[in-house]
Amino acid sequence: MKVVDGQRSAYRPSTTGPPPLRRGPVLVIAAFAALGGALIPAAAVSALWRVWQFYAMLFGLFAAVELVAVVVVLGWPTRKAARNTALVALAVLALWVASRPLGLLARLDPWQPADTVVGFTDYAAAALQVIAFFGFLVVARRRAHPWPSTFRRVSAWVVLFPVLLLVLATGAAGTVAAGDNLTGKTASTLLDGGTLEYCRPDGIPLAMDITRPRPDTRAAPVVLFLHGGGFVLGNRKPAGPGALLAGSRLVPLRDALTARGFAVASIDYRLAPAARWPAPLEDAKCAVRFLKGNAAALNLDPARVTAVGTGTGGTLAALLGMTGELKAVAALDAPAEFDFAGQDPLTRASILLALGRDPATLRAASPLTYPGTGASPFLIEGGRKSAELADHLRAAGVPVTTSGDVAGFLASA
Repeated sequence: MKVVDGQRSAYRPSTTGPPPLRRGPVLVIAAFAALGGALIPAAAVSALWRVWQFYAMLFGLFAAVELVAVVVVLGWPTRKAARNTALVALAVLALWVASRPLGLLARLDPWQPADTVVGFTDYAAAALQVIAFFGFLVVARRRAHPWPSTFRRVSAWVVLFPVLLLVLATGAAGTVAAGDNLTGKTASTLLDGGTLEYCRPDGIPLAMDITRPRPDTRAAPVVLFLHGGGFVLGNRKPAGPGALLAGSRLVPLRDALTARGFAVASIDYRLAPAARWPAPLEDAKCAVRFLKGNAAALNLDPARVTAVGTGTGGTLAALLGMTGELKAVAALDAPAEFDFAGQDPLTRASILLALGRDPATLRAASPLTYPGTGASPFLIEGGRKSAELADHLRAAGVPVTTSGDVAGFLASA
């Protein structure tokens, strides 16, 4: 205390910087949205590094800067920190816009490694960046006001808490999906019978896992396994988020088939909306060509290549079988025709994401569109309009069975 003109004046500490803001729900939501938006591409950096090192370093740099900005804005929440973090979120969003909607990086798609389990993982990251950008702008432009009442603070948290939960769930799920390749084998062009790179459309490496029968002494017949997931979800792996989302039946089918002397090749294919139709069908055809073209090196019988698919993977298998190039096809719970009539909202959404509304595209993706003459023998078990497909094939003279014994059917074929 000091005396000035005979009066005491209270000591006031000097303010050398802008006063901190409250860590209210808007700031917290924006911070976690930025955190999720940074972690998703960061989780894909390892897979991206194996293909495009420059983009891997660029993604890693953007993610590191945004993570630091989030730590700063939460540790010392000022308007300047909020504005700076908003600019960082905008920069990451601009990178996504340049590569996806504008297609300026079309030759090398840096977001593809993040979309190997869920085809719209990068869209989720972009949505989080949008939330972060506008959230931080609101915080930075908010006028100073007295400390709000307890009722006002609690009400704000109650109203915005569901949004916070959605942001947290999206960021966590996107990070898990984008990082799925961290625990998998590295795809290799070596024909070693483990994990192989079977195709690279538009610079995107696609992986295939091959499981061989024991003992591996002769050229084995091979089954191409195509996972389901509505052309939007899933991957080749027997466990993990991809298998969970696609409802994979790979493990029991693989075990039953290898017990009968088959080799099983399970593949990743490009997912929507990152890759639209006919990308998954082109990838499946490329896998068939790879198996036949490298049969000697892989100790496979090129004359006995078959396909099994579940869900929309079964649709792909059916489309392959329509050409007659396979020894046999098993389509399990596979839709034979795509339309919107009577579909549940989730199925309608997946059709829109993967195929759109164009009637020509919907027909092209439907096995019922094609004449069955010369098609491979079919096993059909469940799926939308599967009975119509069975009748369609039988009318064309194609052997069709509805038995559930996939391994027995393929062995007899």
